[in-house]
Amino acid sequence: MAELTPLDVVDVLLVEDDDGDILMTREAFEYHKIRNRLHVVNDGEQALQFLRREGDYGDAPRPGLILLDLNLPRRDGREVLAELKEDPELRLIPVVVLTTSEAEEDIVRSYSLHANAYVSKPVDFDRFIEVVRHIDDFFVTVVKLPH
Repeated sequence: MAELTPLDVVDVLLVEDDDGDILMTREAFEYHKIRNRLHVVNDGEQALQFLRREGDYGDAPRPGLILLDLNLPRRDGREVLAELKEDPELRLIPVVVLTTSEAEEDIVRSYSLHANAYVSKPVDFDRFIEVVRHIDDFFVTVVKLPH
């Protein structure tokens, strides 16, 4: 397994159905000159297809990090997280739950399903951009990811 250096580009999968949050995440990547490639899917079903390289996602890269909203159409983030962590090939991909929910049961359930982190989305634009930068800094620069 190769070690990542800060200069490596990581594919990040954002699983998000809110256009505003997608736009803010893209802007955070641009504003902070985050070199990682952001891929976006809009529901839980698309997320699993992307990760399994099925259908339209046959050429999808294997992400080094997943940013997962909980409240998604078709399959919610909890279902995606459970399936992802049961799959021997996909379970090693770090998952940051990035959601508006601050409910204790969502936090506990996410960690019990083996989320790597749980982050509540700030409603303030500047704060949201900072949170995305911190997630990227931590999971791509600080910690060692499987390659």
